[in-house]
Amino acid sequence: MKKRYGAFFMLILILVLAACSGDSDEAEGSSDSGSEGDENASTVEIFSWWTGAGEEDGLLALIDLFEKENPDITIENAAVAGGAGTNAKAVLATRMEGNDPPSTFQVHGGDELNEGWVAADKMQPLNDLYEANGWEEKFPEDLIDLVSKDGNIYSVPVNIHRGNVFFYNKKVFEENGIEEPETFEEFFAASEELQEAGVTPVALGDKNSWPATQIFENVLLGVLGPDDYKKLFEGEIPFDDERVIEAAETFGKILDSVNEDHAARNWQDSAQLVANGEAAMLNMGDWAKGYFVNDLDMKTNEDFGYFEFPGTKGEFQVITDTFGLPKGVGNPDDVKQFLTFLGSTEAQDVFNPLKGSIPARTDADESKYDAYGKEAMKDFGESSLVPSLAHGSAASAGFLTKANQAVNIFVTQRDVDNFIQALKDASSEM
Repeated sequence: MKKRYGAFFMLILILVLAACSGDSDEAEGSSDSGSEGDENASTVEIFSWWTGAGEEDGLLALIDLFEKENPDITIENAAVAGGAGTNAKAVLATRMEGNDPPSTFQVHGGDELNEGWVAADKMQPLNDLYEANGWEEKFPEDLIDLVSKDGNIYSVPVNIHRGNVFFYNKKVFEENGIEEPETFEEFFAASEELQEAGVTPVALGDKNSWPATQIFENVLLGVLGPDDYKKLFEGEIPFDDERVIEAAETFGKILDSVNEDHAARNWQDSAQLVANGEAAMLNMGDWAKGYFVNDLDMKTNEDFGYFEFPGTKGEFQVITDTFGLPKGVGNPDDVKQFLTFLGSTEAQDVFNPLKGSIPARTDADESKYDAYGKEAMKDFGESSLVPSLAHGSAASAGFLTKANQAVNIFVTQRDVDNFIQALKDASSEM
């Protein structure tokens, strides 16, 4: 078992340390933080990659509120900037392998948590917190499953982002008579009209690999439906299934309509194309809504609109940021006090309106959220929830790495047979 865990951590270090030397998606720099927090029972160190606009504001608001309500506990903000979380994950892997865990850390629910840190025996279960706070009645069952393994619950979801969303420039749609498409047929008809009008239909920034993988996973969801989408990543459906091949072909057709300089752009750069009207649509998690509103001063349903990815109406691809309790921290009771705070409606309603996400709890105060947030909250409560591949929830880190590589090659070469074979070969990592 020790060899297995060592291999897991070595894999993470090899994958993410290389990314640290590259360009980041966010402003560089981070809050300095050592490991002294665990030596002082009144200090809780929060490790995250929330340093960008909106998310940092939300984090600081959380810290401020908690410290006001708990004056005997000081919060140490150990956020690490850059790489859309890649840099932070590199630092975290080093610390966890070196038995120097932060008090609590940001981790996506699903395989990133369960097949990573829980399987490596690095986390303590939180069943007692869920029972004491009645959280099993406040978080959806499918969401609790994403933070559970072998009958134990290991983290507290603080927010929900949706991955199967297209954002679009409303002026561009109106000027070209485009309606929000619901099917792939309608989507490609709209793309053709936009191309004829000289507008790039879809903005893509795949300087980092995950934005293209996110498009592909949404195509898979649209073709397979939620149940078989999950079965695909559970190994019950093979990657050479005819519907996966259809999804690959559809993905290639979408790639035919993206901006030529996609490889030189990050996701914010691609969002800028939509804001400027140079491109019409962007498939991105709804942190893009926060970017449009907070960074570009755009108005929801006036400057930009949104619709579910074609074929995925009634489905909700979940990306959830969660926090748990690592083994070996010196003040677990203080950390549990902070985690209890994170799971409250009060904390979630302070954080999420600033972050651009929605609360993980189903009983939050809708009045604190804009029109998009209200609609997303309704859909979250009513839709089939599925995990994201691109953001580490649907499959193991080993599979995701190889899937990203296969997607990157496909974006360049458009060879469906090679793409399917690469995914089939990678499935041994799941």
